[in-house]
Amino acid sequence: MLPLAGRRNSFAMISILTALERTARQALRVIALPILQAPEEALMGGQAVIEGVMMRSPHSYAVAVRQPSGSLAVKQAYLDQPAEKHPWLKYPVLRGLGVLGQALVLGMRALRYSAEQALEEPAAEGADPAESKKPTELSGWMLAANIAFSLVFFIVLYKLVPLYLATVITHRYPHTDNNLTFNLMDGTIRIALFLGFLLLISQWKEIQRVFEYHGAEHKVVWAFEKRGPIDVATARTCTRFHPRCGTSFLLVVMGIAMVLYMFLPFHTFWLRFLGRIVLLPVIAGVSYEFIRFAARSKGRLWQWSSQPGLWLQRVTTREPDDSQLETAIKALETAMVLEQNRGGELIVA
Repeated sequence: MLPLAGRRNSFAMISILTALERTARQALRVIALPILQAPEEALMGGQAVIEGVMMRSPHSYAVAVRQPSGSLAVKQAYLDQPAEKHPWLKYPVLRGLGVLGQALVLGMRALRYSAEQALEEPAAEGADPAESKKPTELSGWMLAANIAFSLVFFIVLYKLVPLYLATVITHRYPHTDNNLTFNLMDGTIRIALFLGFLLLISQWKEIQRVFEYHGAEHKVVWAFEKRGPIDVATARTCTRFHPRCGTSFLLVVMGIAMVLYMFLPFHTFWLRFLGRIVLLPVIAGVSYEFIRFAARSKGRLWQWSSQPGLWLQRVTTREPDDSQLETAIKALETAMVLEQNRGGELIVA
């Protein structure tokens, strides 16, 4: 039997490992957020969160989360479009930065709320339900640490590593050291890493739950866009694949980045890396304009640009159960009521 000091050390080590595991899980969910987020600002859309769904309309949003007790917790609020508060964000490219920035902030709020509600501890069996413990509040520094970790992870995995591997290849095979070939290799490696990351996290049971809610969000949005009844029976018959999804947007970003990087006049490793960091907001804004134009045109360009994302949604979405569909419907209906109360128009794709 371990002495008292040894048992204390063991308990301390277990506590540290548990805290690290919890932080890693939160960080992974933050990293996965953009994959599950719709980039269009004018249409009803949403995002999967922890044990729930966030739905947003042009001027409102609602988050519905299934608590461990089985009840639904809902958070709702009005929104102002970035261009309404800052007129300079109405211009092309810049408006994309405003919309995407707001979507990221909103996604973080929804994630934080869902994490707090999903950590609610139900009352003991036979006890008064009112005695269930209040949801654990996530501290601001923990969320900030997760966001910082996610940003570093993104830059390392999708900027630094592809650039390094492409540089190694050009040193090994000097005839590939030209702008066209180098950036094609860099872009191909980046997409391969993205696909590999998706396949890897899709094996994790907690992420599979998030992907089920992602499927529920898509099905309920389809039910809304059909202009029919928004109920579980209708949503269940809809497809879980939706062209207006963050997966499609990220693939467009990677494709446009591959083209824009060809115009960088740099040939050294660190200048190329710096150029990629500086161009991040430009790539995001241009990609948004491309998706916006393609979505409005409804032609072959839209079909071509959204098809790879639809294929990938076989990984990033899973068939939801009825309780998950109910959660997504609750989020949608709450956002719709807020939008209508404010006098806004619910636009259907």
